[in-house]
Amino acid sequence: MANYETVIGLEVHSELLTSTKIFCGCSTSFGDEPNSNVCPICLGMPGTLPVLNNRALELAAKAGLSLNCEIADFSKFDRKNYFYPDLPKAYQISQFDLPIAKNGYLDVTVNGEKKRIRINRIHMEEDAGKLVHSERGGGSLVDFNRTGVPLIEIVTEPDIGSPEEAKAFLEGLKAILQYTDVSDCKMEEGSLRCDANVSLRPVGSTEFGTKTEVKNMNSFRAVERALNYEVERQAEALEDGEEIIQETRRWDEDRGITISMRSKEEAHDYRYFPDPDLVPVVMKEEQIEKVRQEIPELPNDKKERFIKDFNLSEYDASVITADKSLAEFFDECVKTYDEPKKIANWIMGEISRVLNEDQIGIEDTNISPERLTELLKLEDEGTISNKIAKEVFEDMYQNDKSPKQIVEEKGLVQISDTSELEGIIDQVISENPSAVEDYRGGKKKAMGFLVGQVMKKTKGKANPQKVNELLQEKLEN
Repeated sequence: MANYETVIGLEVHSELLTSTKIFCGCSTSFGDEPNSNVCPICLGMPGTLPVLNNRALELAAKAGLSLNCEIADFSKFDRKNYFYPDLPKAYQISQFDLPIAKNGYLDVTVNGEKKRIRINRIHMEEDAGKLVHSERGGGSLVDFNRTGVPLIEIVTEPDIGSPEEAKAFLEGLKAILQYTDVSDCKMEEGSLRCDANVSLRPVGSTEFGTKTEVKNMNSFRAVERALNYEVERQAEALEDGEEIIQETRRWDEDRGITISMRSKEEAHDYRYFPDPDLVPVVMKEEQIEKVRQEIPELPNDKKERFIKDFNLSEYDASVITADKSLAEFFDECVKTYDEPKKIANWIMGEISRVLNEDQIGIEDTNISPERLTELLKLEDEGTISNKIAKEVFEDMYQNDKSPKQIVEEKGLVQISDTSELEGIIDQVISENPSAVEDYRGGKKKAMGFLVGQVMKKTKGKANPQKVNELLQEKLEN
């Protein structure tokens, strides 16, 4: 491995967030009955004429501008000819030599070091259908609902030097596409798909090695694992004197390996030519400027603001701003609660835990900025302890109730009354004479045990600070 340099280029397909397809009025809704969102245009019937969805054009331009690309004032659509059962016209409408955007970049940070990944091009195209293979064997069915769904393909330069950099690029790209509402990036629904070209070359060499294309990576973790495997596989082959074959390989998630699918010794000749049914795309400067004005604060800018204005660490700010919904949630919380670090701790702790466990976003839960800040204020006021706050949070997450409502219904108000606590502490002291002797003999850890016994008797409702003060006073005397 030390003798070789890794070279990776990514090809990322992202579904544009439109309600209708790129060249017809059929719905782009996911999960509908097979072949229910189709018409003669997206089914490629003879005599039909496609018409470009202007919103798809604007979203493609917005993606380009957000990724520092030059937007073409003149681009065109081409026919990419190949035969496959899920392609009803036997060609795909795409962009070949004149894409909508080119020459962009995205800066990423890996292990504290910043790196610029150049973007060669972004082009628009239509998606193909989906083959549904029969579990009983004997054939496959075709669902054309996805046919004609608008996509952009983002092609990087071979600037990525490690699987970690590839993952960082994809995470940064996903955040930008979500922030700008260009795409929802739901990988489980096929809204974001990634292929990678991987090659190795001797350290110091300027010539590229033979590359393999890796497909079927359906999560960022899968991308990183697949690329790590492929880099190791190629390095071992080269060390053994073997020749790398130019081929397409598939990532097998269960086995953790890449598997050869087909050789690519010769490049496919797709016989591209300009689509005669579609006029060239002309974007005037005022139209490009209008799209530019729609671009919100982007993830890196938001991260820097969180660090500067709220004194968050770079790590906390990076994690929170990586998810658009979490970043918006944080921004709403700090409007009504002036301890940003405490909000960040809850987002990074309890909130992230439940979201990861259930694989959902904050917007899909009962947790709102108003409810979280109400919970934190109850803790600050001494109404509940931190331990009880976590219990209330769990209840709030599971049920559509406010923190105050939960505290009142369950009688969780913190016990701060001195006389009530003294009675409980006296009882704990009398029941645990050995721990009391240990404390008085210099074993200060015994204090923690006694505090725990008080909390146990009060079911976590005692004010911990008061318990510590009163217990220490009694033990010292």
